[in-house]
Amino acid sequence: AAVVGSMDAHPSRYAATVRVQTHRQEIIADLASMVRELLIQFYKSTRFKPTRIIMYRDGVSEGQFQQVLWHELRAIREACVKLEVGYEPGVTFIVVQKRHHTRLFCSDRKEQIGKSGNIPAGTTVDVGITHPTEFDFYLCSHAGIQGTSRPSHYHVLWDDNSFMADDLQMLTYQLCHTYVRCTRSVSIPAPAYYAHLVAFRARYHLVEKDHDSGEGSFRSGDSSERTHMDMARAVQVHPDTLRVMYFA
Repeated sequence: AAVVGSMDAHPSRYAATVRVQTHRQEIIADLASMVRELLIQFYKSTRFKPTRIIMYRDGVSEGQFQQVLWHELRAIREACVKLEVGYEPGVTFIVVQKRHHTRLFCSDRKEQIGKSGNIPAGTTVDVGITHPTEFDFYLCSHAGIQGTSRPSHYHVLWDDNSFMADDLQMLTYQLCHTYVRCTRSVSIPAPAYYAHLVAFRARYHLVEKDHDSGEGSFRSGDSSERTHMDMARAVQVHPDTLRVMYFA
């Protein structure tokens, strides 16, 4: 499980923290200590404590919304209180979903973009096809080059900061332009992409390699024999590396 947090006001620079979890465990078990690490990093970087925390959470199905919200929102609050008694920044918790079957099309052919005839980047829908009572919206933040664009579905599960829908949609769209690997806007906000990259990098750290020695190649150990502590040590990143976006 990986969590990244912004380290400046733009936001363009991010710090990452990663933990080992059991297979198919959806809830981030050690989120409180991970958020605490990132808050300390943010303070060292800016000399300010954040007054608002906006979390984009990826990889949660609709059936697990309440379970994940209950556990992870409490973990974020716990991390804040552990740093300083009475420190309670407003938390906005947003789930990002890409795996759905909703597709959007232009009603007017003149508005279609490119050869594929997709909707323009930045198209937002928050009426008609969204939930009748909950705060959710579809945002297609990227320009579809090939095939039919798949908009991202955002569910705002918790909002202490009382964001207007337009403000949150604009913030989300602008975050899709800050991804350092691409000069275009991408389909989900940059921090969600970065967390994926950190998790993939950690997975490579866990893979047992064939070490080539003078006496021939040999396996460095059976993965079934490795303890949780061994794996946690394997994904740990050097403090000097944490200061740079090593995952980008």
